[in-house]
Amino acid sequence: MPGVDPVPRTPVTRTRQSAVYPRPVDLRILHISTRLILGGSQENTVLSCEGQARLGHDVHLAFGPIYGPEGSLLARVNTFRTAEGGKITTHEISDLIREVHPLRDRRALKQLRELVRKVRPDVVHTHSSKAGVLGRLAAWKERYPPPPDAPINAADARDPRLQDSMIGGPMYGTSIDDDGGPVRTVIGEPWPGAHRRSIAVVHTIHGPPFMPEEGGPGARLKTKAKNTIYTLAERKAAKRCHTIVSVADAMTEQFRDRRIGRDEQYITVRSGMDLAPFTDPANDETRHAVRHKLGLDEDHFVVGVVARLAQHKGHDDLLDAVGDELKARDDWRLLWVGDGWWKDRLVERARSMGVEDRIIRPGLVPPDRVPGLIRAMDVLAHPSYREGLPRTVPQALLAGVMPVAYDADGTREACIDGQTGRLIPIGDRKGLREAILWAHDNPDERARLAAEGRRMATETFGAARMVHELEAVYERALARARRDG
Repeated sequence: MPGVDPVPRTPVTRTRQSAVYPRPVDLRILHISTRLILGGSQENTVLSCEGQARLGHDVHLAFGPIYGPEGSLLARVNTFRTAEGGKITTHEISDLIREVHPLRDRRALKQLRELVRKVRPDVVHTHSSKAGVLGRLAAWKERYPPPPDAPINAADARDPRLQDSMIGGPMYGTSIDDDGGPVRTVIGEPWPGAHRRSIAVVHTIHGPPFMPEEGGPGARLKTKAKNTIYTLAERKAAKRCHTIVSVADAMTEQFRDRRIGRDEQYITVRSGMDLAPFTDPANDETRHAVRHKLGLDEDHFVVGVVARLAQHKGHDDLLDAVGDELKARDDWRLLWVGDGWWKDRLVERARSMGVEDRIIRPGLVPPDRVPGLIRAMDVLAHPSYREGLPRTVPQALLAGVMPVAYDADGTREACIDGQTGRLIPIGDRKGLREAILWAHDNPDERARLAAEGRRMATETFGAARMVHELEAVYERALARARRDG
């Protein structure tokens, strides 16, 4: 388009053999996320970008300004390189912010449309609520499918990545190799009319945007109004999207209950993570080594939390549940991993309860320290009131630690009560206390549930599997884009 300098496309190195999903060329993929903070959905997005770059895709990641005490994944993204030197290209969208702000949201939509025109992606994959709505609207407006009989435009004719498909180049596929990584191979001839590109628009639901209606009448009314706005926005965005990915079946159920999208749009792809840091600790990241660094003895019973110190994460519930035990038992400790806007209030509350000295607070830590800190726990507590599928639950299972969690959204798909952990009704502080006491009093049974959970999590939550399944999602979305425009 006039005034927009398109990003040049460059050929990439092909990789190894064995295939399932046909695809004409390596893809240019534009991921859009609201904030690149240290968080579950952001880590999921970055792992997707890294895995897709390793497959040879041209990967771009757009996000809004990063601020606050939650930390950032930007340094990881900027330093990432594939074996062939490939990288993730980043774009900051200055007006893409989490809060609803009509003026800045309008600016952000314009900025996203300009970015789509510049990048010219094959797939736009959006994440989180704000980026999900604005990103889908921008991509849909700029999807520009030419009619079937249109000539190839001059820009596409000069595009090295598209020339293979226009002159009869090969098709590629992907599968998972013996080492658990996605690999690709030539498997067939080009699909007909490959030059008639239309952007495939994909959105992932990492967690529900809808807030629980709680508090007094005024607060409940305000929350209900916000939920109604989010529902209407999600319905509109779903009509401008080819495929909706849920990290948990519970997300699909919630969105369909609100009549968002169509059944055939939805597919579940479990949130992926690097397995090795949790299953194969380095010498200085073993349970014993990390406990020693934290000043913990082997006979300490450690209940841990990995979450932002923020609303709806359940830190107050945990203090209520185990406060008496912390005061009465010298060998009990809380381990809080994370930081957030509620830190000062929560620390003051612990002080007023007389348990501040029983709480270990490493604060905000680099992601590579999280596996060792989880390994130092006896129980992972996750009393969160709203989740997609909380990554810390399968991470705990991978590390051999049993979770005790509230039955929020998709949590039950990892913490299966009586099989891989203990699941408690949301807000049931008494039940939370009883489950943690049970874990303390039954170490053998606790270990059995953790072992079964580790087997399940290893099979289900690997990053390689997630990237592999997203390849199929993109192929399906591209087919729908070619068919429906």
